[in-house]
Amino acid sequence: MRFLFKTDYEDDIRLFPHRGYVVSYGILLAFLVAAPFVLSSYLVSQLVFVCIYAIVGVGLMILTGFTGQASLGHAAFLAIGAYTTAYLHRLGVPFPVYFIAAGLLAGVVGAVVGFPALRLQGIYLVIATISFALIVEEIMARWESVTNGNEGMRVRPIQILDTTVPRDSPTFYFLCLGLLIVVIVAALNLMRSPTGRAFIAIRDSETAARSMGVNVSLYKVKSFAVSAAITGLAGCLYAHKLSFISPEMFTLQLSIEFIMVIIIGGVLSLHGAVLGAIFIVMVDPFLTFLKDDIPGMVAGLAAALGAGAEHVGHIQDSVAAFASANGLKGAIYGLIIMLFILFEPYGLYGRWLKIKLFFQLFPLYKRATFKRQKIYVKSERNR
Repeated sequence: MRFLFKTDYEDDIRLFPHRGYVVSYGILLAFLVAAPFVLSSYLVSQLVFVCIYAIVGVGLMILTGFTGQASLGHAAFLAIGAYTTAYLHRLGVPFPVYFIAAGLLAGVVGAVVGFPALRLQGIYLVIATISFALIVEEIMARWESVTNGNEGMRVRPIQILDTTVPRDSPTFYFLCLGLLIVVIVAALNLMRSPTGRAFIAIRDSETAARSMGVNVSLYKVKSFAVSAAITGLAGCLYAHKLSFISPEMFTLQLSIEFIMVIIIGGVLSLHGAVLGAIFIVMVDPFLTFLKDDIPGMVAGLAAALGAGAEHVGHIQDSVAAFASANGLKGAIYGLIIMLFILFEPYGLYGRWLKIKLFFQLFPLYKRATFKRQKIYVKSERNR
């Protein structure tokens, strides 16, 4: 059993609390570095999407998890980064320049969106961000001289020092992994800085934050800008990975997927953004398995149980029709969100914390350790 006794401020802001973290993260990093050489190209491609989704998740975590500002429009910031990449790359701009430009432009737009959102909270802020996402989607479809409209834009592979980096190459995978590591470390340091502590103070209570001298309006705009900039950087890699972008790819459903990343992973943890990204990326392979393999398996089971050939065919057709139904993916997302909110509001990372604490305290672990007491002082009702 390991207990950490913090005796000064340096202990509180240390990146790795003890050597066990260094060993575990080192093993994980070694596995990720070896992944392109030991895994199939399909699994490596899925890991690339995990990295991209996790980068967006970290950006959204800063805005929603640590500042308490809801957003259902982050697909728009991803689109801004992707279209900035496609347009500047077509003009022959070098990769480092348009990569930074994608993040900066998305950050500026995020700050602009943050200003009118200062007077909005809760469901009204969610509606405002949805409206912003719809406006951006419409601009992408109508501004044909820049975005090529609904016909979409081809995105050529990355060129670095006259070297082509294909989207399925190990180099591209390491580029996405490297950006994810940099973003996570930068976010950790941001949260330990005065700015990050101001974000958390705003999330916990705006009234208390104001009383402590925090400029709530300024830090809300900063949070929107930082979150959007990180998402714009992810949009650059997203465009190169897909090699083709169009307005209908950046819909409300994509924003909902980003929200699911932090809900499933854990809305108060940067590690949760990675766990949630893994979960979301695996939904599409599951739906493919459900559509291609499950009907045959169910039909084979029915035949083994003695069902007639006509009845077996009917069962297979019914299962196939259900697996191919429109809206099934959205229904699965909704069911997953409800289950996590009801049974594990802290997400996958919260579940991992409970398991770790169980083994640390066994046999003294108490089931009510994480149970929230519904006792509020009168001032808490005005948050």
